[in-house]
Amino acid sequence: MKHPEVTSRLLPWYKKKLVSPVNIDYAYHRTTKQVSQKTAVRKSVSQQQRRTETQASEAMAQPAYTVPAFRERSQDDSTPEYQRVSANVGKGLHVIQQELHRMRMATKAQVENIAIQREVKERMSRKSELLDDIGKMPDFLVALRPHTVWEKTPVKLFCTVQGNPRPIVKWYKGGVPVDPLSAPGKYKIENKYGVHSLIISRCVVSDTAEYSAVATNQHGTTSSKATVTVKRASASGEPCHLGLVPHLKDIHPSKLEVSLLDCFSVSFGVEGTSISLACSMVVVPDLPNVPPLVHWYRDDKQLTAGKLAEMSVGGGVARLTLPSLAKDDEGLYTVRIYAKDGTVDHSAYLFVSDAAPSSAGAPGAPMSVKAYDVNADFVLVAWKPPNTVNEAAITGYFVDRCESGSDSWVQCNDSPVKVCKYPVQGLKLGHSYHFRVRAVNSAGISRPSRKSDKVTAIDAAENERLQGTDEGVPSAPGQVTATRNSKSSVFVQWDSPKSLKHLMGYYIDARVVGSKEWFPCNHKPFKHNRFVVHGLVPGETYVFRVQAVNVFGLSEESQESGPITVEPALSTPSAPFGITMLSCDGASMTLAWNSPKHCGGSKVNAYYLDKRNADTLAWKEVNLQAVTERLCKVENLTEGTFYEFKITAANLAGVGVPSAPSAPLKCEAWTMDTPGPAYDLGFSEVRGHSLVLLWKAPVYTGASAVSGYIVEMAKKGSKDFKALSEEVVSHRYFQVSGLTEGESYVFKVRAVNESGIGKASLVSEPVCAKALPGTQEIEAGVDGETGDIYLSLEACEISETSKFVWSKNYSPVGECPRVSMSCKGRTSRLTFTNPDKDDLGRYSVVVTDTDGVSGSHTLTEDAMNTMLELSYAIRHPVIPLKHGLNYEILEKGHVRFWLQATKLSSAVSYRFIVNDKEVTSGEGHKISHDVATGVIQMTVENFTRANEGTYTVQIHDGKAKAQTSLVLVGDVFKAALKEAEFQRKEHIRKQGPHFSEYLYFTVSEDCTVLLACKVANVKKETSFHWYKEDDEIVPETPANVASGACALPVPNFSRKDQGVYKAVLGDDRSKDTSVIDISGQVFDDIINAIAKVAGASASDLVMQCTPEGIRLQCYMKYYTEEMKTVWKHKDSKIASSEKMRIGGTAEMAWMQICDPSDKEKGQYTIEICDGVHTHARSFDLSGQAYTDAYEEYLRLKAAAFAEKSEYLCLLHHILPHTLTTTHTCCKKSKEKTG
Repeated sequence: MKHPEVTSRLLPWYKKKLVSPVNIDYAYHRTTKQVSQKTAVRKSVSQQQRRTETQASEAMAQPAYTVPAFRERSQDDSTPEYQRVSANVGKGLHVIQQELHRMRMATKAQVENIAIQREVKERMSRKSELLDDIGKMPDFLVALRPHTVWEKTPVKLFCTVQGNPRPIVKWYKGGVPVDPLSAPGKYKIENKYGVHSLIISRCVVSDTAEYSAVATNQHGTTSSKATVTVKRASASGEPCHLGLVPHLKDIHPSKLEVSLLDCFSVSFGVEGTSISLACSMVVVPDLPNVPPLVHWYRDDKQLTAGKLAEMSVGGGVARLTLPSLAKDDEGLYTVRIYAKDGTVDHSAYLFVSDAAPSSAGAPGAPMSVKAYDVNADFVLVAWKPPNTVNEAAITGYFVDRCESGSDSWVQCNDSPVKVCKYPVQGLKLGHSYHFRVRAVNSAGISRPSRKSDKVTAIDAAENERLQGTDEGVPSAPGQVTATRNSKSSVFVQWDSPKSLKHLMGYYIDARVVGSKEWFPCNHKPFKHNRFVVHGLVPGETYVFRVQAVNVFGLSEESQESGPITVEPALSTPSAPFGITMLSCDGASMTLAWNSPKHCGGSKVNAYYLDKRNADTLAWKEVNLQAVTERLCKVENLTEGTFYEFKITAANLAGVGVPSAPSAPLKCEAWTMDTPGPAYDLGFSEVRGHSLVLLWKAPVYTGASAVSGYIVEMAKKGSKDFKALSEEVVSHRYFQVSGLTEGESYVFKVRAVNESGIGKASLVSEPVCAKALPGTQEIEAGVDGETGDIYLSLEACEISETSKFVWSKNYSPVGECPRVSMSCKGRTSRLTFTNPDKDDLGRYSVVVTDTDGVSGSHTLTEDAMNTMLELSYAIRHPVIPLKHGLNYEILEKGHVRFWLQATKLSSAVSYRFIVNDKEVTSGEGHKISHDVATGVIQMTVENFTRANEGTYTVQIHDGKAKAQTSLVLVGDVFKAALKEAEFQRKEHIRKQGPHFSEYLYFTVSEDCTVLLACKVANVKKETSFHWYKEDDEIVPETPANVASGACALPVPNFSRKDQGVYKAVLGDDRSKDTSVIDISGQVFDDIINAIAKVAGASASDLVMQCTPEGIRLQCYMKYYTEEMKTVWKHKDSKIASSEKMRIGGTAEMAWMQICDPSDKEKGQYTIEICDGVHTHARSFDLSGQAYTDAYEEYLRLKAAAFAEKSEYLCLLHHILPHTLTTTHTCCKKSKEKTG
């Protein structure tokens, strides 16, 4: 027995009383007679229109799920559930059918009444300006109802609300607003025909809550609440709240309702990688332990789960994963799901390309390796050959085998086999094997194929046998035809070969028109005579060819197909949308609309408008002649009447589907002071973080001209619009930046004049901040041949009907004399005819009939000046010179004037001009050029004072010119003349014996100074003499002039060797002299050279004790006091004195410490400087070394004193006798003299 409350709750909403205020409002606007007339009109429409309205009304009024009556039972009722259900259904079937028919009829009538009420309410809202005193707070005509549903099933809450003005309805769950963006796909909020609904797609237990719809307008707020209870089956491990639940084991997967959502598309993979093909779906009921029954197929052959194909179903997704792709995996994949209403299928092609070859140019791997004719010790292995497009031809194959369970592969054939089959022998009875194949060509060996299935060698087994005995490859396929399919694919079909010879399939190749390189379209032989080639570049033009395949290889290529541009197949355009009213004068309306989202592969060239009175259902044509613009003025309207419009677009394929009817628009003259709405919002240059928003100015400007615009933006699904700039925008475009890549946004624009802010435009279509693949920007450049300055864009995609529309500051350029536009393939160029500052600005281009291909470039003054300079250089080319005009003095005193250009052609012409007179090649002048080096030269043989002046060369090479000059006057000319005269004399000198190298010095390893020279053009009679200060020097070894070199050794060089040295060379032809002055800097250089050798040979300091003191000595190859030698004590320079004596010999330098004391202890250093480096030697005279030296010095001093004393004593004894004798002799001498 039903509970009274339950009965009341289940009472259909159409049986409830209508709220009286609705009838009162209706009577206020329309008499009963008018209502009858309206009903009569609606009954007079066509049968199909009535059927459409009825279906829409039934769908709208269909109540949400409620608990059936047979679910409501008492706790003590112990009858099994399924018996109770069967009894109730059997008894009440006829009653239910009658009730259902009655419900449908009642619903139809009620929906029509609700439609009339909706129109009345809309009229009331439109006349709100006149009827502000008759406002009405919101009131729910149909309130929310509670629902109890199973987990993972959908539920729909709906209500109908009225009010004046029309209320805004918001949804809440447990007092918290419902945000569809917080859980995409879970919530859906709709408002159709005045019915507000909230749809929860897949309920979970946590969705159990109290839901409320809150309606608000300026007169008040009201709400309606209902509880949603989500139940979970007891099999899930939690308590069940629905009493008894159907036994899930009795539900077969094929009894589920399945709808596919997102399915896998055409996919591309590479050998060795992995790929997943997935389909998302909605399953009702979605039971965790009863997934749908899903089968996967490749080329109509069912796949089984295993290592090579992993399958899973659950969570609303059916997935096939291929963990290690091979070309065997290429084909048409189909997922087939068994559902309540039959099977649900989806198919798409998977392309698998060759992996990188083991060596460059090696072929791809073979495929489809299979064993036939299996015997006890013999098996025939066959396979399919790879496609070879740019690789060298295949010369053969190697077959490998491997015992099952082992990873050791053994090559079966010693030399490559040329056909795609090979008998493998030597197998062991009962053993299982796998086989694989490798292809060979002149570049190397391919990667191995995927191994075959396991094959067991069994005696006399009944196995599949390889068919066919005909030898040779098949003949070439017949005519190849390519037709349009989609914007990235082409449908190719061909005739079968005349000679099949057990055909395995076909390979299809393609190339871009204008290119010589073919590329493979499939990598596994395709069995049918038609194939869809995917992954092509939109707008590109291709040709195709086909080859047939059998076990003996590939046939000859077919004839090429005709060229075809990748474009979608023609179809009618989709419906226009976004109909908006731009102005109204009481007798006409100006309408605008957005172009269809899909043009159908052909340009939309016509629009047709229909209108109807909002009170009727009959449509009337507005225009018989096609409207080509998306703007139309509809005239002959009745003021105060509401009209609805719909628009149909047409192209070459025909007329498309009409748009949805516009909102009822009232024909009432606009008198407001503020502007009307902007319209035709569009986008350009959409990138990851920015875009450009474009719009058109309002048709209705208001009381004054439009002074600017306010641009507002919101994220898709949000109504929180925010202004993008604090100041109004003065132009009709706006650069939007700071976007989040991948996020979708919507925009609207308001015009502003002196009276204020006008109406907002329609909200734009959502746009995703993401650049199209392959997007390029506009490039600015200068044509290398013509010198033209241009802007160019290469489109990433293009269609047959596409056009490049150029704009400056987002105003179309059109036919402008300042620029010219050209297009070649996917590239468009905007060329400036006479560029100057007036051409500066932001240029943009949009490619029509694409997915938004566009670009922009801002032309700045600096960039323009740079390009103008380059343009001038190209239009007035100058021959670039590596070196300008220069001169050099040659031997004999000739002067060569020369220049070098970067490049010269054989057609070059030039002339030399000296002091304004052209000089030609002739006596005294030789003029020539070398194209290879770019050198142009003129040689003046007799250079004299008359040659002073200006030299100029003018060059012409095609269009290019160059001129270079050299001023040779004054001191510069005198220096050149002097050098020329010197070279002339040098030439004369060299006619006889002469010095090829004048005197110079060297220092040998033993520090001997050598004065050397080199002589040339000598003979036996040539004499050679050395002089110093005009005194001849006769060396021990005479000079040998025949050797070409002479040298005078100066041993033990010192200051005494300074002077002027001269070498004289002569014979009967002439005489030559070389002089070197060894003094000043030359002398210092010689001393430094000696110091370098001596310093490098210097020994360590050696201590030597003497009676006078302690002496430090340094031995070297040669020492002279002219060498820069410094002695130091504790880093202090020592000067020669009575205490510290400095000296040396030819073999050493020394320093003696006289009468040493403790003050002289420390480190002593000698430094020998050669002008570049310093050679230092040290000795530490301290500690024990000093003590020993000092004791030795005292000993030697004492010994010397003793020796001296002994000598004085001896002298004392000898000296008196000597003195007496001397005195006697002197006396006698005097006497004689006297």
